[in-house]
Amino acid sequence: MRTSPVIPVLVIEDAATARPLAEALVKGGLRVLEVTLRTGAAIEAIQEMKKVEGAIVGAGTVINPDQFRQVMDVDAEFIVSPGLTERLADPIIASGVPYLPGIANAADIMRGLDLGLTHFKFFPAETSGGLKALKALAAPFYQSRFCPTGGVSLASAPEWLSFDPVLCVGGSWITPKGATFEQVETLAREAAALKG
Repeated sequence: MRTSPVIPVLVIEDAATARPLAEALVKGGLRVLEVTLRTGAAIEAIQEMKKVEGAIVGAGTVINPDQFRQVMDVDAEFIVSPGLTERLADPIIASGVPYLPGIANAADIMRGLDLGLTHFKFFPAETSGGLKALKALAAPFYQSRFCPTGGVSLASAPEWLSFDPVLCVGGSWITPKGATFEQVETLAREAAALKG
């Protein structure tokens, strides 16, 4: 979460684009790449992206233990889930792989802390009350750190990043539909330069 200010949230339809996409993102300064399991190409995309030097490739939208096993078979380097359940968290925590579960309220954070977790994805960030809500949530949970994802943009990212408990943000704006790899590299460079 401290490697770069933005983690690109990637929905990859065609695994053939995965490696050049990862190359463009890494060249632009974003090394931590979250490949969401929203498409049939996701597992192969993780494998392709891992071939890119400097890339740290993880799996997002992991929602059950079967998916966790699938992504571990292709050596995903971190796991992101949209929510937090013990059934999913237990095997991930036991594996030792870095895990960023989604939270949206105090009960979610308390469940995570009970499991020994302190780093969370605040999701969906904007529709869960935005920065104002996260500030209220973070106050009693001083030990927690966050990666807001969902509705975060290039324009709003600096405000999120200026809040101390926010270590990074997740965003899909870096890879808009129809963008060339050169455009993605430019957007990645802008995102990598963001400071709170």
